[in-house]
Amino acid sequence: MSNAVRIGILGDFDPGSRGYKAINDSLQHAAAKLQINLDSQWIATPSVLAPDAKKMLESLDGIWAAPGSPYKSFDGMLKGIEFARRRDWPFLGTCGGFQYALIECARNVLGIKDADTAENNSGSKNVVIYPVACAVSDRKKDAPKLSGAIPEIRLRPGSYLQSFYTQDTATEEFFCNFEVNPDYEWAAMEAGFPVVARGAKGEIRAIESPTHRFYIATLFQPQLSSKTGKPHPLVLAFVQAAADWGRKKLDDSVLE
Repeated sequence: MSNAVRIGILGDFDPGSRGYKAINDSLQHAAAKLQINLDSQWIATPSVLAPDAKKMLESLDGIWAAPGSPYKSFDGMLKGIEFARRRDWPFLGTCGGFQYALIECARNVLGIKDADTAENNSGSKNVVIYPVACAVSDRKKDAPKLSGAIPEIRLRPGSYLQSFYTQDTATEEFFCNFEVNPDYEWAAMEAGFPVVARGAKGEIRAIESPTHRFYIATLFQPQLSSKTGKPHPLVLAFVQAAADWGRKKLDDSVLE
C-alpha cells in the first residue's frame, strides 16, 4: 500500500522463532491501535552491504534491529544501525539489536575500531558485550538462549522510555546470553546514549538518544508482551514515530 507505514526489520528471519513472529504481531497491534496501515519487511543482514542498500533503507519509515546474534553479516547489521543513527531514522533495537547498537556507537562514534562482542571470539581488547551473569546453576552448556523475566527493571525518570511506560518500573522477557560489559558503560554515555533502564543490580537494560527523532535500544524484548488490543507502549511509540517521519518525508517531497 502506498500510504502504509513501512518498517524494516533488520535481521535474519527464522520462522521458528517466537520472538521473530512477535515482532511482526506487535507492529500490527500498534498499527491497529493507531488506525494506520503498516507494512513490515525483513531485511537480511547481508543485503545491507549490497550497492542498492542505501536506497532500500531510505524507502523505510522506521528500522527495528531484531534479535538473532550472531547474525549472518556482522558488518551488515552494523551498517543498518549506523544508517538509522546518522540519518536520524526512527530506530528500535531489541536484544541482539541492543548489543549491536552499543558496538556501532563504540566503533563509529567513539572510534574504538575493534569494539566487539565476546560472542565473536575475535580476540579484541575492547569487548563491549560479554556473557550475561547467570544465576541458574544447572543451565545446560548447549542451551541456545538464556530466557526469563527481568524483575523490576528500573526506568530513569524523565526519559522517553519512562514516559512511554508511564511508570517507573517494568517487567519484561528476555532471551539473551550477552549483555553490556560494565567496564564500557562510559561508552554509551560518551556517545550520547544515556542509560535509561537498569536491572536489579544496576545492569544496563536500555539506552536512548535524547537528540534523535526516536532511538531506543533494549536488552529485553518488548514485542513478547504485546497483545491484540493492548500493544506494547514502546512498540506503539516507535510506530507512531515512524508514521510521523513517513508523513514528513512525503510532505518534504511535495515541497521540492
